[in-house]
Amino acid sequence: MADELNFDVVIIGGGPGGYNAAIRAGQLGLKTAIVESRGILGGTCLNVGCMPSKALLHASELFEATTTEFASIGIEVPAPKLNLVQMMKSKQDSVTALTKGVEFLMKKNKVTYFIGKGSIAAAGKVTVTANDGSSQSLTTKNIVIATGSEPTPLPGVPVDQKTIVDSTGALSLPAVPKSLVVIGAGIIGLELGSVWRRLGAQVTVVEFLDRITPGMDTELATAFRRSLEKQGITFKLGTKVTGAVPGAKGVELTLEPSAGGAAEKLSADVVLVAIGRRPFTHGLGLDTVGVATDPRGFIPTNHFKTSAPGVWAIGDVILGPMLAHKAEEDAVACIELIAGKAGHVDYNLVPSVVYTAPEVAWVGQTEDQVKASGIAYKTGKFPFMANSRAKINHETDGFVKFIADAKTDKVLGVHMMGPQAGELIGEACVLMAFSGASEDLARVCHPHPTRSEAVRQAAMGVEGWTMQA
Repeated sequence: MADELNFDVVIIGGGPGGYNAAIRAGQLGLKTAIVESRGILGGTCLNVGCMPSKALLHASELFEATTTEFASIGIEVPAPKLNLVQMMKSKQDSVTALTKGVEFLMKKNKVTYFIGKGSIAAAGKVTVTANDGSSQSLTTKNIVIATGSEPTPLPGVPVDQKTIVDSTGALSLPAVPKSLVVIGAGIIGLELGSVWRRLGAQVTVVEFLDRITPGMDTELATAFRRSLEKQGITFKLGTKVTGAVPGAKGVELTLEPSAGGAAEKLSADVVLVAIGRRPFTHGLGLDTVGVATDPRGFIPTNHFKTSAPGVWAIGDVILGPMLAHKAEEDAVACIELIAGKAGHVDYNLVPSVVYTAPEVAWVGQTEDQVKASGIAYKTGKFPFMANSRAKINHETDGFVKFIADAKTDKVLGVHMMGPQAGELIGEACVLMAFSGASEDLARVCHPHPTRSEAVRQAAMGVEGWTMQA
């Protein structure tokens, strides 16, 4: 029995970072265990994040299309009726299938799965505490912390998952609110706000900054905000929320200008707090091996190594983009380092996507960042309005923008808003991973008619030979 509880690697956390680490460890022949307290693998992403939100985004887009698009293309249907219970069931069925798939991958790669809360008891020892209070002690050569993140709370706005919700609660509202206030104009807030707006809610987004989506190219963010405003979302930028009072008829918020000024009130049936996420690192027993977090709760690492020998950390608990695909890259690199290989992640090439309609995606540096660096650069832009596939499909909102070094033509950043931008950005990732030039992509034959031609035309634009606009 003792040998059964002795491992080469024990991974605490079963999200995209954790389960991909387990798969790679199994592939490399390491005896591996994964510990997950939720009782269902997949972490936030599969259970209450990326996957369920995409299910609702897709369903709500189809629902809205029946009233905004069908008639114009010759499809006549009765006025649609929302069955929110069935929509939520469909979402959950998809999530369940995905999480079961991850559990199968653990078995396929000979990973032992422990359900319970994992904590470090001492060097090379992990305690797994089940919900019934029973515990098991695992011994291991390596511990990988992959516990992910949780929604960041906002002082003065207590989440009750009824009238004041975080992203988890916003995925399972029992009814469409007449009015929804989203606090935070980041990716999560805008995606979930879009879902409920399409299903019938009046949505207002309150953002502390004077712009939306921090980190996005400014030109892109401005165009994105205008697109969302056309769809009916209202923005209150440069505004902070200082308090919330739940009542029988919803929530009354107190707002103030971020720069200071007179307070105002804003009421809503439901308030969504979406001001970001913070690393989930408490209760892991880090102190037992001398690992301390920084003031924000992140675990300091050097190539995924913590200050304690044999203790590693990946994903949202370490610095870098808090994205599922970044955690997956961390996972592979970390395990390969443990196995004596040369694991590496280029954080400059981690793409970001907003899965609204239109989608927004980018990789590399923004124009503001390139300008601040002092590098001479050129840009190429192409609107989806001039793309034949987008035009024929009535999805012309947005554009593609390339930023390239003026001397070498090396692509420094690619930014796009438009149909399937999340899929199209992959081409730019590959190009930049090989230090490609805009001309490299501009001279590659693309299929016609496709949305991908907009990417090629934007690349042509860097040297001023865009042909279709």
